[in-house]
Amino acid sequence: MSEIENKIIQLVSFKLGKEEFGVDILKVQEINRMLEITELPNAPEFVEGIVNLRGRIIPVVDLKKRLHLPSKKHDNSTRIIVVELHGKTVGFIVDEVSEVLRIKSNITEPPPEMVAGIEHDYITAVAKLNERLLILLDLNKILTIEDREVLERV
Repeated sequence: MSEIENKIIQLVSFKLGKEEFGVDILKVQEINRMLEITELPNAPEFVEGIVNLRGRIIPVVDLKKRLHLPSKKHDNSTRIIVVELHGKTVGFIVDEVSEVLRIKSNITEPPPEMVAGIEHDYITAVAKLNERLLILLDLNKILTIEDREVLERV
């Protein structure tokens, strides 16, 4: 086996609806329970608002809305995954955080061509974990340049 096939990827896995996703653990600063969100007027639909995170004001994005998945009411499992994207701290709302995973890169495959188009280049791979599939996301690509410009003004 080559060194690349043996590479270990560390991920934070989370759920959006019934689907399970994963992001590189090195991109995640922290994971918080749902906080009180202050809505912003004229914000894009997927921007829930802003939160005060220990004195820092950060924008919060509803990842389900951003990915055009059906929304659900926030509950005790809802979490905010805080990441730094392009020098800006952003929170992503997810339905629940599952676990931290260490997987070998050789169990991942590129996404199917039907989803690998320009709109979906934030899906980097699909991992096969026993009976479940884990969709790996590149959070740097989730937000378009225009989206990032909107968040810069927050």
